[in-house]
Amino acid sequence: MTSMPGSPASDSPKPRRVAIDDEPAGGTSSGFGGAVGWTVLGTLIPGLGYIRAGRKILGGTILGVLIVAIAGGVTYAFLNQRALTQALATNPAILYAISGGLLVLALAWVLMITTTHLSLRPRPATVPQRILGGVLVGVLSFAVAAPMAFGANLIYSSTGLLDTFGGDNSQVNTADPWNGADRLNVLLLGGDSGTKRATSLGARTDTVIVASIDVHTGATTLFTFPRNATKMPFPPDSPLHKYYPNGFTDPSNIANAEYFLNAMYRNVPAHVPNNILGKTKDFGAAVMMQSVGYALGLKIDYYGFINMDGFKDLINAVGGITVNVNYRIPVGGHNASGSSPEQAPEDWIEVGPNKHLTGGYALWYARGRYHLDDYSRMERQRCVINAVIKQANPQNVLTNFQAVVDSGKKTIVTNFPSALLPDLVNLGLKAKNAKLRSLVLSPDNGFVFGQPNWDKVRAMVKKSLQETTADNTQTPTTTATPSAPVSSTAPSGTPSGSATPSSTPSTKSEDLEDACAYHPHAYNKK
Repeated sequence: MTSMPGSPASDSPKPRRVAIDDEPAGGTSSGFGGAVGWTVLGTLIPGLGYIRAGRKILGGTILGVLIVAIAGGVTYAFLNQRALTQALATNPAILYAISGGLLVLALAWVLMITTTHLSLRPRPATVPQRILGGVLVGVLSFAVAAPMAFGANLIYSSTGLLDTFGGDNSQVNTADPWNGADRLNVLLLGGDSGTKRATSLGARTDTVIVASIDVHTGATTLFTFPRNATKMPFPPDSPLHKYYPNGFTDPSNIANAEYFLNAMYRNVPAHVPNNILGKTKDFGAAVMMQSVGYALGLKIDYYGFINMDGFKDLINAVGGITVNVNYRIPVGGHNASGSSPEQAPEDWIEVGPNKHLTGGYALWYARGRYHLDDYSRMERQRCVINAVIKQANPQNVLTNFQAVVDSGKKTIVTNFPSALLPDLVNLGLKAKNAKLRSLVLSPDNGFVFGQPNWDKVRAMVKKSLQETTADNTQTPTTTATPSAPVSSTAPSGTPSGSATPSSTPSTKSEDLEDACAYHPHAYNKK
């Protein structure tokens, strides 16, 4: 039957056509794959994901703030490099603020990643899409937050490093940190306080070394004192000269160990007013700066003190050191002394080239004395310093930064102003690439235990500095191979296979690359 016009059948509504490009509510036309791509892109360039999801005001604001912040930060850092570095090196409040800011930024970034993906993914999302989306958000959040958390911790930890610096930052001339001087002279003190030593005994500075560094080239000379040096002098205009006009000595007994150099740090403060040198962070160190500097004819600018525990921790923190071992070195043990019987070592560091030593063994390499004398120890100590300068690199320090800071806070004391930290880092990099020389005050160059000739010492110091300057300005020559014997480096006696040393005391300083090279020999005490 044919329907008639106007009948109900002819007036029924026609079915609605659905466009095939309609998108699910809340999603994007590109589906889940597009949501993944835009989530990643929105993580790399914050704000883009929001813009794609239709939140143009929020996304545009975030992107605009990011661009302005980056441009402003780069411009400020470029125009105020010195001031910015100075602030970071001296102001803990700024470091705390940056550390906290990084954590807040990390949380905000993670929140942005999460909400960006939720805005972009299709709705309703299938179970696999939810799982894959959650994994994606987790991976992106970790990739962003982990470096920021690491950086925040690194910056927070560096505030502890500032605690080890005790100098007055107001005295630092930022335009000329070395105040016109050509050399920086630093007194390095190694104390025997720490492991297995009672605090009541105080610290004996068994290691006394002055590092004289050319601030232009980094060329460095190390001057090493024997711990039993006597008659340590004081400048005539020093208040301490009144108490020790003939030097730090016992007039009735030149061999009184309580008046040796290593006893000065703890004994002088016990017998003189502690305010006679003005305000000092460490009076014992201030005393030694005056005396050691006057003995060498150098003005000591700063000092650093580290005890045995600190030494081990510091060596471990930079990943250990590699040194050449030319004769067996005891680990533990001690020689017979007075009523104390001889005690054999617990272990030995055996002879060999390129021995990698961790903190404990490095400590014994530097201080082992069983059947050895002080001069052998002094010469090994300068090789430790050479190894640290040459082998410690920014990568190791950065990787172990927390350990470096922790060891410094506990066991290192210095009067360096923290404002000098950036300049010290630059100077250290120069020294790393320069040749180091060493002069050890010993009988080999005429230094006499009971009758030191300080005028002669000052002349040797002057000559040594000239040798270091010449060594770092002339065209490099071929150096001896590590296995070649070098007689001048033997602590005493003659290395096997080397020439017999001259009977005339030598005042020439030694190149530490040669002095610390591998030339095995049997050690014979003087």
